Formats: sequence, structure tokens, C-alpha cells
Amino acid sequence: MLQWSSPQAMANTDTVMASVDLLTVPEKVISALITDEVERWWGSSETYRMTGWSADPRVGGSWSVTVRTADGRWLPASGKFLEIEMSRRIVQTRRYGWDHPTLGRHETTLAYLLEPVAAGTRLIVCHGGFAGFPDAAAEHAYGWARVLGWLQGYLGEGMKAA
Repeated sequence: MLQWSSPQAMANTDTVMASVDLLTVPEKVISALITDEVERWWGSSETYRMTGWSADPRVGGSWSVTVRTADGRWLPASGKFLEIEMSRRIVQTRRYGWDHPTLGRHETTLAYLLEPVAAGTRLIVCHGGFAGFPDAAAEHAYGWARVLGWLQGYLGEGMKAA
């Protein structure tokens, strides 16, 4: 049986880098990241869930989602798509519509980079714009490792190596 590695993430004072190998094709990864499919896998009952996903996936198009926390709060987030090269690269902005404890409403830039590998797709997340917010960068590195684990579990369930 094919073995896959755990998600990895790290941060410096400005950027978070995270990666995971996924047992599926890039098109399915993109769909899971930028369509309402995010509501099926992004989160857990112990942390938060994504709800109300809406996106216009084109350069200049916007996206929005509401995060429903385990303690019942509703926290909006949104942004714009800056670059789209389907199955290879998506770049978007992200801003919380509430006062995040370590980041406030500071806008960041998020890039999803997809690379075909022998067993499927390597997803690399490059989340920048944390200069002046080192605690937020560290927190987001931890968060991206968790999120990529959820995605890996969602896309890997029931899949077997050929």
C-alpha cells in the first residue's frame, strides 16, 4: 500500500509555507480548495467549520466564507482572486471580517501551488503578508498543518495505490 507523509508547515516573520502530498489529481485538489466543497472537509466539530462558501473563481473575482466556531461564533472572511492557472496555481487575498486575535483585519496573500508527483499531487501553500505579525505567522503555520491534514484525509479516504 502507498504511504503518504503528514503535512508539514513552518513560518518565518513574514511567510508561512506548508505542503502535503495528496492521492489525487490536481483538478480535484483545486475543486476542494476553491468551490463550496470546502464546506465538506475544512474544519472539525472541535474547532470550526466553513459555511456559506461563495466564489467567483476568475482573476479579479471575489470569494467569501463564514467560519462557524465550536463555541458558536460566526466569523466572516473574504478576498479576491489575483491569479488563476487551473491545476497549477491559485493566488488570492485573505482578510478576516472580524478582529483576529493575532492578525486583526490585516490582509494577507495566499498561493496554492500544485505539482504532479508519482502518487498524485503535491500541494504547497505559501501564505504571506505577516510582517509585523510574528505570532499570527506562527499560529497560521500550525493552522495550515491541521487544514492540510483535513484535506489529505478527505481526498485520501477510500483511495488505494494502483
